[in-house]
This record gives sequence, C-alpha cells and structure tokens, in this order.
Amino acid sequence: MAKSKIPAALDSTDLIDADDDDPGQPQSRSPRGTATALPWITQTRPYAVLLLITSLVAFIASFALVLDKLQLLENPNAKLGCDVNAFVSCGAVMGTWQASLFGFPNPYIGIVAFGIVFALGMSLLAGAKFARWYWVCFQIGVTLGMVFIVWLWSQALYSITILCPYCMIVWAMMIPLFIWTTIRNLVHGVIPAPAGLVRVLSTWGWTIVVLLYLAAIATIFFQFINLFVRSTA
Repeated sequence: MAKSKIPAALDSTDLIDADDDDPGQPQSRSPRGTATALPWITQTRPYAVLLLITSLVAFIASFALVLDKLQLLENPNAKLGCDVNAFVSCGAVMGTWQASLFGFPNPYIGIVAFGIVFALGMSLLAGAKFARWYWVCFQIGVTLGMVFIVWLWSQALYSITILCPYCMIVWAMMIPLFIWTTIRNLVHGVIPAPAGLVRVLSTWGWTIVVLLYLAAIATIFFQFINLFVRSTA
C-alpha cells in the first residue's frame, strides 16, 4: 500500500491531528484517516493569539470612541485628540447618522463584540472545546461584522468624506479576524468546501489580508487626493 507523501517543507512536528487540536473536527484527517498538515495560524493556539491581538486592539479603539462620544455629549464643541483636520476627525464622524445606525453609538457594538472575541481567544488558550454550531454562530457574527465594517468604510469615504482614525484601527483588525476565522472554519470542516479551495485559501491567507489592506489604502488615497486637487484648483 502506497504511503502518503509529506511535502519537503514540512517535518513531523508540522503534522497536526484534528482530534488532538479540536476534537470533533474530522476534516484535518484525510478520507483514509491519516493526519494532514494544518496551516499554522488555523491551529488552536496561534488562532487564539490572533483573536486576542485583533480583539484587544479593536476593543481599545472602540472604548476610546465611547469616551470621545461621552466628551461630546458633555461639550458638543469639544475638540477631540483625533480631530486632525477637516478630513480626519472622529468628532465630525460621530455627528453623522451613520455613526449611530441602530439608534445608539456604533462603538457600543464594538465593545460587546470584541469582548466576546477576546473571551473566545482566552477560552481556546485555556483548552476549551466548542461544538460545530458554536463555530457556525461565530462565523456568522464575524461575517456580519465584516459587512458592517465595509459599509462604514464606504460611507466614510464616499458619503461622509471624513476619516475617523480610531474607526480605521477597528477596520484594520477586522480584516485578518474575518479572513482567518473563515479559513480556520474551512480547514476544520465547519464550512463545507472543496479541498482544492481550502488548500488555496490556506496557502494565500496572509496574501489576501495584505491585498485587502492595499485595496483599502488605495481607495482612501485616491478619494482624498481628488478632494485635495479640487480644493486647490
């Protein structure tokens, strides 16, 4: 019987059995039951660290926005620390209807949502295991969060035409959180998908993250350079 081949770039320590990493997730085994290599970031501990870093940074940015909002409620004319100019201003963005889409300031959502993500990361580091339904719910939540962030980004650039520095920090954290949560759930079989697609996304995950960062930077650059040209014409 032919033995499965291990890529030269991997040694035996890179081979992870899903039943050791995440019990109940059979997808890290081939149909014949042999162990397969999981992308490093989709393994429990590295993924948990990713959750902790992205959620903590985004939580701090959301909390800073809440403090700024409270300051504006006390003094509507207050100048915030992130009010740089006419095009970079947290205070100006907070005065728009988009900043309170559901009837209360959007940062409140960030505090709760990223608090949940942080708790999940801590639980994974502590050895907690979660059922597939939990990961499905988490994927839905992260996806909805990403959709919301993309909408806010488009509104800031093309409707409000003002950037909020703390908001951009949250956007930046959501990109790797969404991409690697999706890939993690593909690799572990939470989201059914062809093996070839899972392999490609796993290999190019960080490249996708970088490309999304570059795309966001490019849209900001071209949108605001056009404003600058018009203002000096």
